[in-house]
Amino acid sequence: MRTQLDITVDSTVTAVDALAQASDLPKQRIKDAMAKGACWWTQKGKKVRLRKAKRELKPGTRIELFYDDQVLSKTPEPPKLVQAFRSYSVWFKPHGLLSQGSQWGDHCSLLRLAEVELNKPCFLVHRLDGDAAGLMLIAHDGKAAGALSQLFSGRTVTKIYRATVAGRLEAEDLVVDAKLDGKASVSRVTTLSFDDEADTTVVKVVIETGRKHQIRRHLAGIGHPIIGDKLYGKPDAAGLRLEAVHLAFDCPLLKRRQAFGQTL
Repeated sequence: MRTQLDITVDSTVTAVDALAQASDLPKQRIKDAMAKGACWWTQKGKKVRLRKAKRELKPGTRIELFYDDQVLSKTPEPPKLVQAFRSYSVWFKPHGLLSQGSQWGDHCSLLRLAEVELNKPCFLVHRLDGDAAGLMLIAHDGKAAGALSQLFSGRTVTKIYRATVAGRLEAEDLVVDAKLDGKASVSRVTTLSFDDEADTTVVKVVIETGRKHQIRRHLAGIGHPIIGDKLYGKPDAAGLRLEAVHLAFDCPLLKRRQAFGQTL
């Protein structure tokens, strides 16, 4: 079942009661959807998630519910906390977990799960494809989010990925610089190992830019799509064989070099 509600209450009422009156949904399902981030309202001029089912709404309050039972029924594999600092933390995001949620919910997102585990505000610093796995940073205040985001946008972060691609690819710091969406894009590819029986190659990829699906598109563009890439290659039961294995940067907050994961 998939439905969207957009209502403005005309009397004082709790959020769950208002949504129940406007739909055929049981209150328990509404409460579950709200807890999972599928309900929105405007607070202090900003549209935010409303999770508290018993929140009392004043007349004229507008709330929206984006209900999709397929989305809400998903149970994500939890992320792993690698290291926590006061103003940010480092996580390993598993395959299939989103970086952040959508209007239909956020219970399957790293941002929300980190927020719940640490009981801290969480801000997205950079993204990683939902199908991919690997290291990600999460900021815990606005200052940290701004400073770390600037690092990623300014190309001063070393990012290393490991991918398994179709076919035999022999490369030693091969520069792939095909433009993506009209923008300069640079990936550097080095062979790590071959599997002749499976006809696959494991490669190390260092990216100098961060375009959407950059590694996936660059590798597919040279005739070696990543195994399990349902967009640019062929789907595979094991999923997308792409993992962010290393992050390194000069931390503007701790004033020291930070490095996490493997360098391959």
